[in-house]
Amino acid sequence: MGRLIGPSLVGMFGVLILITLGVWQVQRMGWKEAKLAQITAMLVDAPVALPAQVSAEADRYRGVTLKGAYTGEVAFKLDSLQGQGPGKRVIAVFATPEGRRVLVDRGIWLEGTQAAPTRAHAAQVVGNLDWPQEADSYTPPPDPKSGLWFARDVPAMAKTLGAEPTLIVARDPTGDGIVAMPLDTSAIANNHWHYAVTWFSLAAVWFVMTGFLLWRIRQQTAKAG
Repeated sequence: MGRLIGPSLVGMFGVLILITLGVWQVQRMGWKEAKLAQITAMLVDAPVALPAQVSAEADRYRGVTLKGAYTGEVAFKLDSLQGQGPGKRVIAVFATPEGRRVLVDRGIWLEGTQAAPTRAHAAQVVGNLDWPQEADSYTPPPDPKSGLWFARDVPAMAKTLGAEPTLIVARDPTGDGIVAMPLDTSAIANNHWHYAVTWFSLAAVWFVMTGFLLWRIRQQTAKAG
């Protein structure tokens, strides 16, 4: 009997840990679904005037509206539009009457189409604040020949263009032949149910393996006796 105590405790502890991890993932799934619902509501809420001070943590996805003018200064990020081919994401400097210079993600200029992304003109923008987390240690710097960026690195783009690190993603087409790419939640992963099923499955496997091990020990003990 004493030979069964150790494996039994290890088996029970392992099953308990795996079930706990599965329950935690279920709880995380509930939190993520609530967060996605909140973001979805923010993406369609009536826009407010651009706050004087914005926070990447508190104001991300907030709908805003502002008047002013595109200055003609832009940064292009290599991009594509599903089903329509490659293009360039147009990140333009927008100047307000109060003297602020912010960035507007106007959308994608599709390759082979005519567009005037550097045309300076007055406009009104309705969009959502965003600080995309696209750049990492593996992201190359902008191409020195073409000037193309490989990620929407808001702080770096703002520094290059002499603007504040505030990005508004346009909700509606801004003209000049550019296809608007409004924000949605499709890029926000919610894999917690998959993770929960994985942990619960491992708990079941651990339980079965523990039972098999205890059975083998009993068999060996019986033969030895």
